Amino acid sequence: MKSEKRHGYGYYVFVLVGFVLIAIVCASCSGKPNGGRTVANGERTPISIMAPLHFPHPPSDEAIARIEELTNTKLDINWVPDGIYTDKMNTSLTTNSLKKATFVKHTDYIFIKNAIRSGSFWEIGPYLEQFPNLRHLDDDILKQSAVDGKIYGLYTERPSSRQGVIIREDWLDRLGMNKPGTLDELYEVIKQFTVNDPDGNGKQDTVGLADRNDLVFGAFKTLSSYFGAPNNWGLSAAGDALIPEFETKPYKDTMNFMKRLYEEKLINPDFAVTSKEVQRDKLIRGAAGVYIGSMTDVQRLSDEARQFNPEARFALVNRIQGPKGYRVWSIPNYNGLYLFSKKAIRTEEELLDILAFFDRTMDKDVANLMRYGIENKHYTLSGQSVLLPEETSQLRVTEIGALYALMIADLSNPNVLEASEKETMWALAGRLSADNEKFLVKDPTIGLESKTYDEKSVELYKIVSDATYNYILGHLSESGFGEEVNRWRREGGNAIAKEYTDAYFME
Repeated sequence: MKSEKRHGYGYYVFVLVGFVLIAIVCASCSGKPNGGRTVANGERTPISIMAPLHFPHPPSDEAIARIEELTNTKLDINWVPDGIYTDKMNTSLTTNSLKKATFVKHTDYIFIKNAIRSGSFWEIGPYLEQFPNLRHLDDDILKQSAVDGKIYGLYTERPSSRQGVIIREDWLDRLGMNKPGTLDELYEVIKQFTVNDPDGNGKQDTVGLADRNDLVFGAFKTLSSYFGAPNNWGLSAAGDALIPEFETKPYKDTMNFMKRLYEEKLINPDFAVTSKEVQRDKLIRGAAGVYIGSMTDVQRLSDEARQFNPEARFALVNRIQGPKGYRVWSIPNYNGLYLFSKKAIRTEEELLDILAFFDRTMDKDVANLMRYGIENKHYTLSGQSVLLPEETSQLRVTEIGALYALMIADLSNPNVLEASEKETMWALAGRLSADNEKFLVKDPTIGLESKTYDEKSVELYKIVSDATYNYILGHLSESGFGEEVNRWRREGGNAIAKEYTDAYFME
């Protein structure tokens, strides 16, 4: 009898221990709520990241600490100002000193492809199905960013076109002007903002347009689409070949428009060497009244401008009619990609840890922290709607704004809460970006391969960009510009055009 009792007691202990072990195993497999895996010694997973800084300040230590706690990670983030990001990234690549996760801008991605093909980065496509959020990334965007059909990066998402015109609305009102709807009207607004004392201080101390040293995301490319230029490449008149945008009449019309603004002193005279930060500062401090570029910049411009002038108000225009009606250039649906260095990440297990972190950032708590900040400090909730009080807007800029660069696939992430209409400029920019979808000009070479472009595009692009700036500044005649285009063709452009043309008509 006693032996039967002892047997029963041991049996129950055995069963109890079994349940405990099962519970421990299940807990370790779940990965939630911390998301990031725990390294062998129980410490948080260390992750180094190189990310662009689009704001004057990196995120607050408090916000980073919250993210680390939620994702069970220790983050080492190198925030690099956007204006020098490309140079810094290229230096890290050539010195083989990349972080574990490195952001690569879409405009720089083409220059990284050779490093990808040579095995410098992990192919992540085969692992995405293991993660509850990453497995739902958009197949079309993944294909847009693939190299030789393989997926190497986690993309940061964007609409097809956010391009438009940001204008000081209070200046329009003071001068009795309406928002421009044509290129001629846009020119007139820029002129009057220069010569007619739009800020009412009795001095001629403003310029109409503030621009920067960027032919793509500055004013030039958006203006060129208004004038009717193709998006990077277009069909020849005969329809049998692809030709570069800078061989078309609308591109030359855009150069002449910019040249006129420069000669009439309607644009900041140092625009060819001006950084984005300085360009923005001119709008914020009231030294300029028109900004042509991403309309989503308007909320930050508005918030910061009010710190200097509470009466500052901004308007948005996305429809500027040109010779061919409404047109605006489009981009692939990603700003850039986070790539994963094979030198910095030595094992598959470590790669999975880092992918787990990015997967976790798409969950509701982390995603909304990155987008809006800390609840009841930077924002409040009304049901499932985010309220963004105006009195905390500057705090969000300085403490939270930069975190947006870490968000992947945010536009299609159902876990990101919608903001109320409290901050109408941000909402309006979103609506007008959606309206741009009705008259997009797409790049016909997206998804096509040109080995010569991959090898020589940096040096060849410099030929054209230098020629464009020199023409606008009056240092190069029209025939001189044509000679530089011919040089572009001789030094590799002809091969690129042929490779793209062959690939285009094979599809």
